Amino acid sequence: MNAPHSPIRILLALAAPVLVAGGLALAGYSLSAAANPMRAAAPALHAAPAAPVLVELYQSEGCSSCPPAEAWLNGVADRPGLIALSFEVTYWDYLGWKDRFASPEFTQRQRDYAARNASREVYTPQFWINGQRTIVGAKGAELESAIASVRAAAPVPVVGAGDVTVAKGNAPARPAQVWLARYDPRLIRIPVKAGENNGRTLPHRNLVRELVLLGEWKGQSASYRFKPSTTGLRSAVFLQDGRGGSVLSVGSDAL
Repeated sequence: MNAPHSPIRILLALAAPVLVAGGLALAGYSLSAAANPMRAAAPALHAAPAAPVLVELYQSEGCSSCPPAEAWLNGVADRPGLIALSFEVTYWDYLGWKDRFASPEFTQRQRDYAARNASREVYTPQFWINGQRTIVGAKGAELESAIASVRAAAPVPVVGAGDVTVAKGNAPARPAQVWLARYDPRLIRIPVKAGENNGRTLPHRNLVRELVLLGEWKGQSASYRFKPSTTGLRSAVFLQDGRGGSVLSVGSDAL
């Protein structure tokens, strides 16, 4: 744990390590009528939309450094081209406030990132961008730079109410894992009554409530089925290069 006044909370990952496009914009042009009155303006050419980017925030209601990072994520929760998800972790529960949305599975997912990237430590708040770049703390400029820098390496999953389809694409070096994350898009306000955030009401958006491994993708067109949500949760599906690896692409039923 860092010094008490540090803006970032840190914890040694005690669990054993688990090893396991942007489009090119084609600018159109036109010839002005004044320069050539006999020629109409050429139509502009538009690039295909860039693939969505997965932004994962690992945080806890028991962490006093986390609210600024959560405020940033809440602010981009509805931004086109982003799928921003909040994963609540368990390892600050001992400070006096048990985070009801935290899951050991989410904690392990964060530790998988640390193990895959040769780190023994996990942090709160910590962002992962497409599983490729990590930012500790609420550093907006660095987050925006990271979002702009990552690229998809697989077709974007098309997510329906109870199924997902991934088109044929370049085969990955090893089968990619296909994950389903169910998340709550509503604004949920939680009054915290103990621990570091005692007396504060924390607003949550896009809280992940369930994480399910649907199967593997090997480069061929494939479909996967899952039980439709009956509780208003949305579904995000991402292809990942093994546990803690790069996210190759991501889609959501909110797109």
